[in-house]
Amino acid sequence: MRSFLIGIFLFILTSHSCFAQSVSHSFIPKEGRLLIVGQQKDTISEYLKSIGVVPGGFMVYTSIQKMDGLDGPADQGAGIHHAQYWTSRYPDTVLQIGLYMVGALDKTIQGFYDANISKLAKWIKRAKRPVYLRIGYEFDLPENGYDPQRYRQVFRYIVNRLREEGVDNVAFVWHSAAMTEHRRDFMDWYPGDDCVDWFGVSLFNPMQIKTAKELVVLAREHQKPFMVAESTPAGLFSVNAKKEWFRHYFDFINEVDVKIVCYINSNWNSYSLFRAQNWGDARIQKDPEIKAIWLKETENGYLLSSSDLFSKLSR
Repeated sequence: MRSFLIGIFLFILTSHSCFAQSVSHSFIPKEGRLLIVGQQKDTISEYLKSIGVVPGGFMVYTSIQKMDGLDGPADQGAGIHHAQYWTSRYPDTVLQIGLYMVGALDKTIQGFYDANISKLAKWIKRAKRPVYLRIGYEFDLPENGYDPQRYRQVFRYIVNRLREEGVDNVAFVWHSAAMTEHRRDFMDWYPGDDCVDWFGVSLFNPMQIKTAKELVVLAREHQKPFMVAESTPAGLFSVNAKKEWFRHYFDFINEVDVKIVCYINSNWNSYSLFRAQNWGDARIQKDPEIKAIWLKETENGYLLSSSDLFSKLSR
């Protein structure tokens, strides 16, 4: 009987409207678009040294199971992630966090990871800057195995927990993998307007742009801002192929008025987790021609680190 009552309570809690909505904000650029760079400590550092300009924010990852990579460095085979490293050194930047939840939906909704959610809440509040949180990123990627109903419940559960703890500097991102084949309806996974602040999408190849545009239409219907939450020219090795990728990439960004652009500046084959996928080297600084294209596109209209950056993001 006790377990039955707990189950009923959790159903009511996660099905009800996300409460205390006023304590979270969307942090939408009032003009232009925000530039965020990820994701490993080494490749971000190389980017900063080569480009000579600090972007508006940094992208890192953690997991609901371990909540690592925040206070201290963590490496799960994808390079070192260390959120505190960036927040300590660059106070005038935002943070974008991907929250990994594969295989953890049931335990999350059962409260097994409540202590980790509290840890995340405390860390975000201490960051004292806008934080964009991608809860269970790439919800529709088949490999992630997110059951739509359970995913919706868990998304709402985490949002409610963070709001309960008074986190008011976080924006919640609903992030699609933009699958090009064998897709279900995006909205099967949608947690609701009261819990979602941003729509986001992954862009790894130009074929995804058609799918991404469908998500843009949904974002407008739901009056939500749109971000490219992850992007990199995966599996491209020649400069010409990368130049073509960036042409499609920036055309899409400009056409649909993407408000946040998050680029993963990684040498993928150097990390054990990605080596077998042979995604290649996507570092901007590797090829002079690519670097020139990047600088030309991002020198105007993109929000970078500055003492007044936060004032340029609506609450």
